[in-house]
Amino acid sequence: MDPSQNRGKTLDELRDRIDEADRRIIEAVEDLMDISAEIAQYKKAHGMPVLDAIREREKLADIVMHCREDLQSDFRVLYPLLFELSRTRQNKLIGGNAAVHEEIENALLKTPHMFPKTARVACQGVEGAYSTIACEKLFASPSIMYMENFESVFSAVEKGLCDYGVLPIENSTAGSVNKNYDLMISHKFHIVRATRIKINHCLVAKPGTAPEDIKEVFSHEQAINQCRRFFSSFGKDVKLTAVENTAMAAELVASSDRNDIAAISSYRCAELYNLKCLQAGIQDNGNNHTRFICISRNLEIYPGADRTSLMMVLPHKPGSLYKMLARFYALGINLVKLESRPIPERDFEFMFYFDLDTSVYSEEFIQLMSELGDSSEEYYYLGSYSEAV
Repeated sequence: MDPSQNRGKTLDELRDRIDEADRRIIEAVEDLMDISAEIAQYKKAHGMPVLDAIREREKLADIVMHCREDLQSDFRVLYPLLFELSRTRQNKLIGGNAAVHEEIENALLKTPHMFPKTARVACQGVEGAYSTIACEKLFASPSIMYMENFESVFSAVEKGLCDYGVLPIENSTAGSVNKNYDLMISHKFHIVRATRIKINHCLVAKPGTAPEDIKEVFSHEQAINQCRRFFSSFGKDVKLTAVENTAMAAELVASSDRNDIAAISSYRCAELYNLKCLQAGIQDNGNNHTRFICISRNLEIYPGADRTSLMMVLPHKPGSLYKMLARFYALGINLVKLESRPIPERDFEFMFYFDLDTSVYSEEFIQLMSELGDSSEEYYYLGSYSEAV
């Protein structure tokens, strides 16, 4: 209808017309879902996949061609969501990806009811690293094997040298640990638990070293970035040098012959390596937390799992990510983390990492897992787990 015909009408009259249009939309969508159910039965009987990408593309092009020109962009947004709803209904009736669902069901049955109190755990760094603190928060009495770098942690778990690995994944002020997201692409693993550690950085040095003596400070790159404001007001220029982690920085200072160096590390490291804490709490933000994940070679899903992590390669074309987000929205699943990383040796292709707030026991979770293959070129179910606080 020509919008000019609405001129002169009262707001109540216009709202009455909206109410009538809404009733027609409800009837049309109900009809669409009923037809989708019939299509699902046909596809199931003939062994056909739910997704028909060619049909959807042609259908959207036809709809845009026949709608008013000023509404074409609106229909490009609306109809992909309707396609998602239709596919969701079809997958629900057909059963979707039975293999993934069976894998999850088996894990739920075989995983013990309690998270283990002791295990062989791989951590990056040396004694006193924040990973050690996270590990001891997750396990009552872990046997820790220290690795030189993050990749070695993944490899130790992948090869069965350790039962679990503990890795930092993001910091509340410095952001994601990109190195570990990149390593996720090339290693096979599952996330079985997560935890958060309050970060309290200290400036530590050998006993007898005064602040005015310091010419160089060692620490992990993220720790250095988290203390920039402190060093800008330090009163003198110092060289900031990045090393593998904060505990290694403390160990380096303790073993060095130099008396003009310091480290950014935890107070625990100061005690461990017989260093003096020159100043505590030097991080720029007092609300500074790092999130750690616990990884395993096997899929383990412990009771209370309410977060799920996925990795996906989406088609390299407009709307691919939107369609996936629309699917989360259609299922009422809250997205709490989205990270994208380039895939090595694959031009202009990205791996998307998702953290979803959904119970592993919910109908929405089961529905999502049955539909992932429809909207992604590749996908990896990393696990469902809870976060220790």
